[in-house]
Amino acid sequence: MGKALKIGITCYPTVGGSGVLATALGVDLARRGHEVHFISYERPFRLPPDAPRLHFHPVLINDYDLFKYPDYTLPLSVKMAEVSRDCGLDILHVHYAVPHATAAILARSMLPSDQRPRVVTTLHGTDTTLLGRDAGYGPAITHALACSDAVTTVSAWLKGETQRVLGTGCPIDVIHNFYEPRPALRMRDEVRAELGVKEGEVLIVHSSNLRPLKRIDLLLATAALIRPTNSFKLLVLAGGSFAPFVDEVRRLGLADRVVVREKVTDIEDYLQAADLGLITSDTESFCLSILEAMAFGCPSVATSVGGIPEVIDDGITGLLAPIGDPGALALAVQSLITNPTRRAAMGQFARQSARLKFTAGAIVPLYEALYRRVCG
Repeated sequence: MGKALKIGITCYPTVGGSGVLATALGVDLARRGHEVHFISYERPFRLPPDAPRLHFHPVLINDYDLFKYPDYTLPLSVKMAEVSRDCGLDILHVHYAVPHATAAILARSMLPSDQRPRVVTTLHGTDTTLLGRDAGYGPAITHALACSDAVTTVSAWLKGETQRVLGTGCPIDVIHNFYEPRPALRMRDEVRAELGVKEGEVLIVHSSNLRPLKRIDLLLATAALIRPTNSFKLLVLAGGSFAPFVDEVRRLGLADRVVVREKVTDIEDYLQAADLGLITSDTESFCLSILEAMAFGCPSVATSVGGIPEVIDDGITGLLAPIGDPGALALAVQSLITNPTRRAAMGQFARQSARLKFTAGAIVPLYEALYRRVCG
């Protein structure tokens, strides 16, 4: 297996696909014998408190009157340099180019040449699809990628978009996301009873951070078109406040159809109780929520955007619909509500796909090989 590595990981610690993936990667790397140091302003919400070879280093952010806005990049870079020096890090693996890769490159320059870790930058989407088009960020992102020792993206689609939008010629490795489900703590029937799911109703699940690109308006518009109206419940596992959408739920007559649970950490309890996933995003680089549902034998209906077709095999592990078309999405959902045999078969194929292609056992060795390559 080679010698154990000392790896620093920086990610956003809040609920979101990139932080979930980065945390799961660190946990599995530690399980494989590597020493892993998380460096962030908060402890990632899924990071175990006392696992062997896992360490957390908080970044202190000072709110000086001198600055109009609190600065995170500079304190982060100082902490990265400090941890790299004191712990002898081989790798700084940062998730998102700004501010994380920018900070890592600055941290590396603070250290003597024999103490400088290699910098691996993983792009999850927003760096390219949003900030990459912004004249105030694009050049900094391009510079961060050029200065990284390796760059990865979570889908082939995102690799192509990064090369197109940023015009970068640096090599990019595609390493998909993975998901290792934890055992559910409650029985399926118990959870469905808590959610008010009646016998014969299909439980549709939507899990996201509710950002605008997730198109919660389209999600609700789709739910309002599903017939018969009493054939389903829609469970929204919300990574943020659902309050801005409450009036729309009432307006569409969905008050008895929509159930919301905010900032859930034990998502497995709810995923194993679901029958079908529904994703209505305008753009997705991968969509970890779909994979999480697949791992529990739950097929998804989703918009055919970004990297989603790399996760869903249309017609086999789920159904894809045109972007921005609630009617097409609703018809796809209805076709699986009314055909439980087909839905169950798709769910079985979805679980098999998740276990074959998107597990830690399949993905983490790709990161290990990348680390050893850049440390060569």
